[in-house]
Amino acid sequence: MTWLQAIIIGVVQGLTEFLPISSTAHVRIVPELLGWPDPGAAFTAVIQLGTLLAVFVYFWKDIVRVAGAWVRGFRDPSERDQDYRLAWAVFYGTIPVIVFGLLLKDYIGQDFRSLYVIAWALIGLALLMGLAEKIAKHIRPLGDVKISDGWVVGLFQALALIPGVSRSGSTITGALFLGFDRETAARLSFLLSVPAIAMAGIFELVAERHELAYVGVTPLLIATIAAFIAGYASIEFLLRFLRTRSTFVFIAYRVVLGTLLLAMLAQGVLKPI
Repeated sequence: MTWLQAIIIGVVQGLTEFLPISSTAHVRIVPELLGWPDPGAAFTAVIQLGTLLAVFVYFWKDIVRVAGAWVRGFRDPSERDQDYRLAWAVFYGTIPVIVFGLLLKDYIGQDFRSLYVIAWALIGLALLMGLAEKIAKHIRPLGDVKISDGWVVGLFQALALIPGVSRSGSTITGALFLGFDRETAARLSFLLSVPAIAMAGIFELVAERHELAYVGVTPLLIATIAAFIAGYASIEFLLRFLRTRSTFVFIAYRVVLGTLLLAMLAQGVLKPI
C-alpha cells in the first residue's frame, strides 16, 4: 500500500465512520473502483482507532463527566443521576456487538464483505431509517436515556457487523425508533462507538498482526492519522446538520449507492469478492 492509498482510505474511513452511510462499505468500494486490493477487515478495524480518538477529543468533557458519574453512583446510591444511567446504557449497549461479533467473526472478514451483501445492506438500512424518521417522535433528550434504551440501541448496533449497514446509521435508527431527537440520537451513537470501536480495533490488531505486518506499519499509521482528522470533521458536521435537518439525504444516498453497486455488479464492472 502506498502513502497516497493510505491517506485516501484513511480519509474515506474518517468521513464515513460517523455519517450513517457505512464506512466499511466505502472502504471496501473505493479501492475496488480504483483497482486497488481490498485493505481487509483487520486493516479497517485498526484504522477505526483514529476515529475513536476523534470521539475522545470531541467528547472529552462528556466522557469524563459520564465516567465520573458512574464511579460516584457506585460509591453512593444517592448520587445516581442521569449520567449514571447513561453510563450503564452504554455498557449494556456494547454487549450485543461483542456477542454477535465473536459468533460471526469468520463471516465478517470473508462472506459479509461481498459487494452484493454491502449493496443490499445499504438499501435495507436506508428503508429502516426512513421508517424510523416517519414514525419517530423526536422529543426525548439525552438526559432521558434509560438502561433499557442501551439494550435496544445496542442490538441495532450489532446489525452494523454486516458491512454496508453502518454502525452510526443503525444506532441512530434505533434511537429514533425510541423517540429521541436527531442530535441526541447522534450523540448516543458516538458514545456507544467508544467501547465498540476500541475493542474491535485492539482485537484485530492482536489477532491479525501478521497480516497487518504485511501491509506495513507506515501505511497503517498514515491511514489512522487521516481517519482521525477526517473523523473529527465528520462529527462536527453531523451534529450541526441534524440540529435542523432530517436524515433523508443519507437515506437517498444509501439507496442510490446500493442500486448503482447492484447495477455495476450485474454488468460485471465490479467483482463481488
